[in-house]
Amino acid sequence: MPQLHVENVTLTFGGLNALTDVSLTVPEGEIVSIIGPNGAGKTSLLNCISGFYHPTRGQIRFGEHDLTHAAPNVITGYGVARAFQNLELFRGLSVTENLLLARHTHLRYGLLSSLLYYGRASRQEAQNRAYVEGIIDFMELEEHRAHPVGTLAYGIQKRVEVARALTLAPRLLLLDEPMAGMNVEEKEDMVRFILDIKREHGVTVVLIEHDLGVVMDISDRVYVLDFGQLIAAGTPAQVSADPRVIAAYTGAQELSA
Repeated sequence: MPQLHVENVTLTFGGLNALTDVSLTVPEGEIVSIIGPNGAGKTSLLNCISGFYHPTRGQIRFGEHDLTHAAPNVITGYGVARAFQNLELFRGLSVTENLLLARHTHLRYGLLSSLLYYGRASRQEAQNRAYVEGIIDFMELEEHRAHPVGTLAYGIQKRVEVARALTLAPRLLLLDEPMAGMNVEEKEDMVRFILDIKREHGVTVVLIEHDLGVVMDISDRVYVLDFGQLIAAGTPAQVSADPRVIAAYTGAQELSA
């Protein structure tokens, strides 16, 4: 059974269709990439899955949960986390503080415990701190843990953005262009982290990425959007040879790296 199921999703803004009858499935434990030219509707689709937009028509399900009209915080509670294309970090706070803030959804103690900081409150805070430290080690951010995020290099900030999403302990991780603006070395590091997120944490990944070489190397399957419509789907090899995909990418003869 697919972990994520998008069925005939249409998203309309003032009579303009950003998405038209888009359907896709994401099996558990896979890396699934969504590609397409600029303006194809990729981020709009992620916005629908994560609850920032609600489809005009269609249905989105995550396991037994209906996400179609759910609020973002509810969807997060179901085990869906997202890293944004444009950094959404607290620049004046440290790496550790940004990650600890993301863990607040896992706190389950009451007002009295929080005021007195005893019992359940102190235990949960200690557990959350240990979990955050584990993510910091996993994402190799140890030397940056105490630094304000705004002082870090752009590539490190992108890594913190992914770490913050991972701190939510998701079952499904949505990554919107996590390698945008990175140099070759930074991209190689991010690819390694994405593969390790799948292998070591068992997290399903939905990836939007413009670097087609990366997409073809790490994806289990690929969906291609153009002008808000799904024009191709399949394995990287199938998609890279599809004439409709080649035409969408301005006549390029080959998409594989």
